[in-house]
Amino acid sequence: MIFSNLSQSARYAALHPLFQRVFDYIRDNDLYAFSPGRYKIAGEDLIAIVEHVSGRTREMARLEAHRHYIDIQLVLDGDETMGWKPLADCYNPVAEHSMDRDIRFFIDAPASCISVPPDHFCIFFPEDAHAPLIGDGPIRKVIFKIAV
Repeated sequence: MIFSNLSQSARYAALHPLFQRVFDYIRDNDLYAFSPGRYKIAGEDLIAIVEHVSGRTREMARLEAHRHYIDIQLVLDGDETMGWKPLADCYNPVAEHSMDRDIRFFIDAPASCISVPPDHFCIFFPEDAHAPLIGDGPIRKVIFKIAV
């Protein structure tokens, strides 16, 4: 897992061939003008999901993990906290991995939580279980799904 500010995004661009494209997309588009929904940027290899939802309590948030995508979760508005735990330490799955949605949920508690203010992002790799959308009030964010 990586936590950083957009001003530091150049440090992470070389970690994956599509990361620079994500950061260019953020810079070149008014993400606040996007309606909630799913936007294909490079077919199924790079997708943006815009959300504008109410935050949930820590108890309501479930850890999730993906096999085929890396998430770059960028907070635009609101006070979001994200939970994290190494996937290898998650022992209580809710169900099997959904191949259609590339997601598996766990009832394990996060090992740590981090406050992610606007203009900050977290990168979650397939080995990172994460519990997003913890917070009070509305949260506007963009999740970039990058194929591994």
